[in-house]
Amino acid sequence: MSPVDTPLPPGDATGDRYVAALSAPAWGYDSSEFLRRRAHGSHHGGSSPSGSERALWRPHPAPHPTPHPSAPISTGRITWEPDAISFDLIPASDPGRALFRLQKSLPTLIWNAAALEGNTFTLPQVRTLLEGVTVGGKRQAEADQILALSEGMDIMVGEVRAGTFALTKELSDRVHAAIARHEAIEAGAFRGEGTVVGGGSVRLAGGGTIGGDPAGAAGERLITDHQNLLAAVGALPDPRAAALVYFASATRSQFYFDGNKRTARIMMTGALLHAGYEPVSVPYARSEEFNVALDTLFTTDSATELIEFLTTCAPKSIA
Repeated sequence: MSPVDTPLPPGDATGDRYVAALSAPAWGYDSSEFLRRRAHGSHHGGSSPSGSERALWRPHPAPHPTPHPSAPISTGRITWEPDAISFDLIPASDPGRALFRLQKSLPTLIWNAAALEGNTFTLPQVRTLLEGVTVGGKRQAEADQILALSEGMDIMVGEVRAGTFALTKELSDRVHAAIARHEAIEAGAFRGEGTVVGGGSVRLAGGGTIGGDPAGAAGERLITDHQNLLAAVGALPDPRAAALVYFASATRSQFYFDGNKRTARIMMTGALLHAGYEPVSVPYARSEEFNVALDTLFTTDSATELIEFLTTCAPKSIA
């Protein structure tokens, strides 16, 4: 399905963001590929278990060796099924070339990330703002969100270019402090690490809310969860799996009061680039699929659908 065939996203009555999508560079597969793979049980031909069968997570598991790939894997806060996911859709690339292409596409990637959060800036307006020109007729909060996303991306790019990128709490906190400083309570710190307690609840796209995980005294439970997650993804043999699983589990855990997906997405991007793979970017035109996969994640703790979706959001080919 091309952007022209894509229905106008709900809530975008003016069509501004939809029209901007038509001028965005192609990135990843379209919806038909994702639906085809789901209909055929991905590349292994099996059907996915029900949500109840996939919800195998138990609170705060310790890191453990990877089981046989046909079995569901429990990693951090989630379970996922390796045989349902084709990580080969994410192509390998020279890190320098991949970083160059990423930087050329940064306005588009930032626009997609902001639009997924409900930001009404169009792609041309994002480009204008990133060039240092004020865009009239827009709320300052929306402009701040875009500039903060750019700053967070710059932090990650700097670490990748220096060869020092790593999935660490310290770097995640730095990215979060940048991208969420105008929105989140105590930006740059896990829930519970500061003076504010609670938080972590998520509003589902399909209606209703899911409560947040307890942070523990001084955020110690979330800190332990993150340490366990890092150990678990570090044991995965495929860096692409490690990056995408990190995103899914960090998103499910809701380590921060706000900005969790944006922070985890930037960390995922850095992990892919550092390991020599093309980055993943979720197009706004596919927001409905993304939101459905997120609802499945939050209601069942199964990340298979979300991770499978993400693999179709990598560049299809490398020029």
